[in-house]
Amino acid sequence: MTTWTGRLLVAGLATLTLTACSGSDVPAGPGAARVDVDTPELQKLKSETAIEECAPGTGTDGPLPDLTLPCLGGGPDVDLASLRGPLVVNVWGSYCGPCREEMPALQEFYETYGDQVDVVGIDYQDTQPRAALELAKRSGVTYPLVADPGGDINAADPISVIRGVPWFVFVDADGTVTNAAGGVDSADELAKLANEHLGTDL
Repeated sequence: MTTWTGRLLVAGLATLTLTACSGSDVPAGPGAARVDVDTPELQKLKSETAIEECAPGTGTDGPLPDLTLPCLGGGPDVDLASLRGPLVVNVWGSYCGPCREEMPALQEFYETYGDQVDVVGIDYQDTQPRAALELAKRSGVTYPLVADPGGDINAADPISVIRGVPWFVFVDADGTVTNAAGGVDSADELAKLANEHLGTDL
């Protein structure tokens, strides 16, 4: 093999390697992604679902970080610090198998207990917002969804996605925040977690 041919082969392999890596759904760290989650295409897709509009909370300086996230598929931005408990925040991504499996259980929980406990989903470090909305549509999701493609919440105390997604953040009525690993199989399992972390009686 000539030196020139060898260089071409090495360059070609390097290009293939970079192409394979560039398709990763999870960016390297907070702020790494610049993903538009509010395009006409995404708005149209969201309009075909029953997902509720995002709505900022009524308070300020709440227990969650002062971090404003865009509504997935269009809608009002949400400052997490405006949200109050009792609240279940589900951190998920379309690239995550366990997230896909537990999403119907979250929806069932919301349908059963949504009048007592609010639910918000955060599409986390997901560079494929269309795939995220399609997953939510297939799962029949109706609770509000915001997006954090850059993973900014992970650097914002008291949220700590230390074991990857799915992940839960519980905010009780007094403003106490606890984190817990996700991966629930049923609405009943999530209700037990809510009772444990929120002091509810579901």
